[in-house]
Amino acid sequence: MLKAIIFDMDGVIIDSEPQHGRAALNVFRRHGATVDDSYHEQFIGSSTENMAEIAKKDFGFSMSTEELLEEMESEKKKLLKEEGYIISEGITELLKDLYQSGYHVAIASSSTPSEIEKTVKALGIKKYFKKLISSSQVKNPKPAPDTFLLALKELGVNAKEAMVVEDSCFGVEAAKAAGITCVGYVNPHSGKQDLGKADVLLESFTGIDNRFFKNVHSRSIGIPVEIADTKRLIISEMSVKDVPKMYEIYQDPDVKKYIPDIDDYLETEIEKQAAYIRNVYSFYGYGVWGVYSKTSKKLIGKCGIENQMIDGKEEITLTYLLDKEHWGYGYALECCRAVFEYAKSELDIKRIVAVIDKQNTRSLQTAKNLNMTYEKDVDYKGRACELYAIAL
Repeated sequence: MLKAIIFDMDGVIIDSEPQHGRAALNVFRRHGATVDDSYHEQFIGSSTENMAEIAKKDFGFSMSTEELLEEMESEKKKLLKEEGYIISEGITELLKDLYQSGYHVAIASSSTPSEIEKTVKALGIKKYFKKLISSSQVKNPKPAPDTFLLALKELGVNAKEAMVVEDSCFGVEAAKAAGITCVGYVNPHSGKQDLGKADVLLESFTGIDNRFFKNVHSRSIGIPVEIADTKRLIISEMSVKDVPKMYEIYQDPDVKKYIPDIDDYLETEIEKQAAYIRNVYSFYGYGVWGVYSKTSKKLIGKCGIENQMIDGKEEITLTYLLDKEHWGYGYALECCRAVFEYAKSELDIKRIVAVIDKQNTRSLQTAKNLNMTYEKDVDYKGRACELYAIAL
């Protein structure tokens, strides 16, 4: 179970990297170094002390590391006084939501303890954090895992109960080295960071809430995310163990008749579905989900939405399929309506279409019962089909 979310500060809580970079480069240039912005980018996610020590070697500065750090800190204070703190859009609302939802929230930053304290106080967000951790408190800064391991210890949780939000390559590497699920925050001001090792990438905090973190964490540890709970059904992400049962459903000739792209070999189908489960759910936040009977607890079909190119236009399409034993009892309407509601309320999707074979009279009637409207005839994968749509 997810209990704690640990945030990096610079580049995540505050959009400070451009300011920190200018401060450091101003000092280096003042002492005769010829540098551009790319020099600072290599240190994003690491400690200021580490940058000072390497800069001394690179440029042959005669002052001590402590003297260089003092000058960099003074320059940073000067810029901060002129420009103030720049908080990331949507972060305050997110922190409030996580705090009210009972999660332990912490900062684990390469900034000094005093910098972290000043920042959260100035922004009025200190109350949301249970712990404030600095890399200066550990022996090895990021990309070593020490900072996050200390955060786990201070929060009283283990790695499987936590998540990290990081904007830097070093930060992501540190989180993964600590065994923690990691959200990579793509901040354009953080330089060209390789966040490929993160479990998922996030481009904005606006509209993000605790459910996002809960879902990402569940997927990272192999727990399917529940989508909807209706009168008779549970709709949730599928796992690889569901594939044999789904494959069994496919074998009914009446079910398979209108389904393209089903592989004839179970092993190949399992490989395809495993890749789908691993990649699609986390990338889009949606896909084709499993439909489970509340009574039997068994998989009885699938239902969901996918991105597809239809008649030259990218659409979000409705897909559903149930085993033949459950035809004629309103299960299709029940699961499709639940998917529509989820798409509208959780994903803010405005339009969903269904592409239905002209001979599939049952599905054509289901589309009408769902209040979907016929738009036009289309050719889809060599089949004569009708396109239905609904505005959510």
